[in-house]
Amino acid sequence: MEKDLLNQHLKLHVIVFILGFTAVLGKLISMPAMPLVWYRMLIAAVTLAGILLLTRQSVKLNWRVLLKLAGIGIIVAAHWITFFHAIKVSNISVTLSCLAATTLFTSFIEPLSQKRRISWLEVVIGIVIIGALYLIYQFETRYVEGILFSLLAALLASVFSVLNKNIAHKYDIRIIAFWEMLSGFIGISLFMLITLSPGEWQLSLSWKDALWLILLGTICTAIAYAETIRVMKKLSAYVVVLVINLEPVYGIVLGYLIFGESELMTGGFYAGTAVLLLAVFTYPVLKRKLKVS
Repeated sequence: MEKDLLNQHLKLHVIVFILGFTAVLGKLISMPAMPLVWYRMLIAAVTLAGILLLTRQSVKLNWRVLLKLAGIGIIVAAHWITFFHAIKVSNISVTLSCLAATTLFTSFIEPLSQKRRISWLEVVIGIVIIGALYLIYQFETRYVEGILFSLLAALLASVFSVLNKNIAHKYDIRIIAFWEMLSGFIGISLFMLITLSPGEWQLSLSWKDALWLILLGTICTAIAYAETIRVMKKLSAYVVVLVINLEPVYGIVLGYLIFGESELMTGGFYAGTAVLLLAVFTYPVLKRKLKVS
């Protein structure tokens, strides 16, 4: 049992590294956040459909389940739009660091959804993370819009993580991911049809954007997203989003290696990030020693 949990944790860290690269791709792709996510979800849905077709799996589900998955898919789409918009108006470092607020949101949302008591340790760790975010905000006021959109992305990430956790053990992971990607794509399409004229869709692609989008939609979405849901069968949503808080480490390092000085931040930013990461690493140790449920 312990070996299986260790394997799940290791798998989760690999997924988080891939997610860190997602932020880099978001900056490399020149198009705005909404059409970017439109393409991302389309490519992911087609990839998952191909996998399901090759394995001869039926995607049929009860209409009530489909409605739930459609709702989650739209939340995922909204999360990615706010996430990539935050990167566009700030940078990778700020966006990924603020996304760690997902932990605090999950410490309240998950217990409420599962009708269990809120863990005082999870709340304390969440408050420490908010303190770290305050440090970051205090020294990076030029990125106010990016910080606000990152926090909104964090709230949406918490909601869909908890909802996926509650449904993950009931159905095949790839079928769940397929319907969520497809519904997110349809949701964005309908939103653009209602709010934008055909000339405002901005869906034209350069060959570089096409290449990055294929990588983003396949490995960084179809595969990584499905595997994240699979890990949730073994680990709590809180633990999953806690480890995902390591995404800033991978993303910031990758961002600096690729984009150079544009990703360098103030000392206060790095102090806040250090506190954030300390909270992430401390939580499982404290939980084990204090025997907190």
